[in-house]
Amino acid sequence: MANIISDETIEYVGILAKLELSDEEKEQAKKDMGSMLDYIDKLNELDTDGIEPMSHVFPVKNVFREDVVTNGDDRENMLANAPEKKEGTYMVPKTFD
Repeated sequence: MANIISDETIEYVGILAKLELSDEEKEQAKKDMGSMLDYIDKLNELDTDGIEPMSHVFPVKNVFREDVVTNGDDRENMLANAPEKKEGTYMVPKTFD
C-alpha cells in the first residue's frame, strides 16, 4: 500500500462531508481511501496510447421521442368552464398594482 492517508486528511474529509467518525471508523476510512488510491495508481500503469477518450461507457443516444401534438388546439373546450375569459385566454385577478 503505497498511498498513506494522514489523520489530518481524514479529519478534513470528515469536516467536508459533515461526518463525525469514531477512531475505528477513521482507521477504516484511511485503509479504504488508501486502497482506492492504490487501485487508481494501478489503472494509471495501463498503456492508453491510441485509445480514444469516452464520456460514457455505453454509446449515448437521444432516448426521447419526437414532440408530436396529438390532441390539437382544443381552446374552446378548455375555456368552456372558465369563470372569466378575454380574447381566448383566462382572466385572473391582479396580484399586484
